Amino acid sequence: MSTLLRIGRLRKRLGDRVLFELEQFSLDAGRAYVLTGVNGAGKSTLLRILAGLEQGEATDVSFDGRPVALSPYPRALRRDIVYVHQHPIMFSTSVAHNVGYGLLARAMPKAAAAALVRGAMDWAGVAHLHAHAPARLSGGEKQRVALARAKVLSPRLLLLDEPTANLDGAAREQVMALIPTLTAAGASVVMACHDRDLINLPGVRRFKLRDGRIESKSED
Repeated sequence: MSTLLRIGRLRKRLGDRVLFELEQFSLDAGRAYVLTGVNGAGKSTLLRILAGLEQGEATDVSFDGRPVALSPYPRALRRDIVYVHQHPIMFSTSVAHNVGYGLLARAMPKAAAAALVRGAMDWAGVAHLHAHAPARLSGGEKQRVALARAKVLSPRLLLLDEPTANLDGAAREQVMALIPTLTAAGASVVMACHDRDLINLPGVRRFKLRDGRIESKSED
């Protein structure tokens, strides 16, 4: 596999305390990863730094073989890296509008955006909810809508924060079934989680944050 993201060193400070300091951190293209660790280890913080939502001290960063900086966060990474929060925030409009918002914000013509939105909703199994208000959705439905909203942007790297947390068995299985289709399409996926079923998905590589360092373990 080719390397999508490589970071020589990444440090995050919280005041005088170093939350984590990672060396030679890299992600392969088209591969799924789980990021585990105790609460407070910095899993969500690491995802947010990679997404440009928080700042960290990073050196020797490259994306798809090109040198980049994480601060200020470049436009190219904003297009290629998408973060999905554990509790996605949605507009009080419709499911279809929420899924297509990012495309319209990128000035994509409405007809082209509508076609991509239909495809993303079909993929996530929420096409029948296109006119529903997000407030009427279940937790599992909201998570699949959030995944459709991310996928429609064709990210190279998708960062998922606890994607199956607080979901029941059927909803968890529906969300987990979408992950292999993302990597099969060429996207890299990093999931911060404690879910053993996600951790044990075939071909998934595990990163564990422990005592400010990262340990890796291949699951395939």
